[in-house]
Amino acid sequence: MEHFAIWIAAFLTLGIVSFLYKDNAWYKLCEAIFVGISAGYWFVVLFWDNLHGKFWMGKGEDPMLYVGAILGILMLMRLIPKIGWISRWPLAFIVGATAGFYLINYFSSDVMSQVGSTVMPFFSTGYGSGVNASLYDIIGNIVVAVGTFTGLVYFYFSKEHKGAFGATAKVGIFFLMVTFGASFGYTVMSRMSLLIGRVDFLFGDFLGMIVQ
Repeated sequence: MEHFAIWIAAFLTLGIVSFLYKDNAWYKLCEAIFVGISAGYWFVVLFWDNLHGKFWMGKGEDPMLYVGAILGILMLMRLIPKIGWISRWPLAFIVGATAGFYLINYFSSDVMSQVGSTVMPFFSTGYGSGVNASLYDIIGNIVVAVGTFTGLVYFYFSKEHKGAFGATAKVGIFFLMVTFGASFGYTVMSRMSLLIGRVDFLFGDFLGMIVQ
């Protein structure tokens, strides 16, 4: 059974990689299998964790669970063409509530945390910490403050970017390019780690060319 699973995994891996040559039926088959299994897996997980685990087993102790159940049923009305418009109301509620939740969440984590890190004293590891910063921390604090200030100057378009103001904006461009490059590099490295894992599987577990 283990060998059969390895052959199936190798078949699907090579099918996905075959897209590097050109779009083909093998790739489309593997893609459809992946999408179908993923949808089925998350359907089962969400059913048992939420509908069964919280609503059914919890006996609906939380009144908000009934609200969620009603919204979920209303969304299924989309399957009936004549009353499909009803599904727009719960969908609008979910989109709005999710947007509001993530707005507060990201404002706290991305905006306020970054502002706090930017205005942190140069010669301390944090407000009220009482710990003197090392030379490495001081340089890091200065770089963050300069990068934040010059980046904001670059996005100030009410004044023409000339003279000292323009030079400051160019420094901001440099910090922005470093930030975007680091983010892109992190994304590439994460994808490369996935590729290395698949190559290690093909040459190790499947072909047996890599001895552990």
